[in-house]
Amino acid sequence: MINRTELARHLEGLYETCNRRDLIHPDPLEHVYRYPDTRDREIVGLISASVAYGRVKQILDSLATIFDILGPSPRSYILDTTEAQMHRNLKGFKHRWTTDSELVSLLVGIKRMVECHGSLEKGFAQYIQPDDTDVIPPLTLFVQELLGDTSVNSLLPRPDKGSACKRQQMFLRWMVRKDNVDPGCWSCLEPSKLIVPLDTHMFYVGRKLRMTKRKQADMKTAREITGAFKRMVPHDPVRYDFALTRLGIRADMSMPDFVKSLQKGARLPD
Repeated sequence: MINRTELARHLEGLYETCNRRDLIHPDPLEHVYRYPDTRDREIVGLISASVAYGRVKQILDSLATIFDILGPSPRSYILDTTEAQMHRNLKGFKHRWTTDSELVSLLVGIKRMVECHGSLEKGFAQYIQPDDTDVIPPLTLFVQELLGDTSVNSLLPRPDKGSACKRQQMFLRWMVRKDNVDPGCWSCLEPSKLIVPLDTHMFYVGRKLRMTKRKQADMKTAREITGAFKRMVPHDPVRYDFALTRLGIRADMSMPDFVKSLQKGARLPD
């Protein structure tokens, strides 16, 4: 059985190897870096993370279509364009089961929040409470405000419904953390409050390392796996997310091989 210190050493080695700007592609995060202004970056980040489901090529193609329409400043486009104009400009857009109407609904929610609070960060910050143990309470209210009168939108799953909300956790990782990969556009939230973006790759790691015994990749599982990482890195529990997911995305890296290198049946002590 590998102990927590040894596991942290292996993960830190992976972080040093893989947590590099030149390894971002293929990843929706690459679109965020196209824009130098943080006011654009937070909006591009939310859109990019929201569309990040399905095959990575399809995701990147869909995002390229969106940002070609939104132009050099997505913030300016959203603030200066009416809802009717957005519908005309985005007519026919489709990403898997996401429709042009759902995309416009997201853009209108962003427009409403930025007009009301000045930025997405300020819109999020108003919901943070000192006794929040993680990001879920403010995220739930943030999503509800973005949704407005819309009850369902495939781009905005609701955290209070039990979903792991992987795409929203990924967006917050980009905004809150700052290193060679994550741009860290926001200062309103501590990285210690973040939850791992639970995709199939992170779920595989969590199960193999027995960070969780759960069989569903839901919010409870995401919190359990986050808790295991937090016992190693209390101030930054999602530190290893990007590096670990590179193993599941890139053809020249192997997640099963890395997990085996940690010893068969490795687990964190209780």
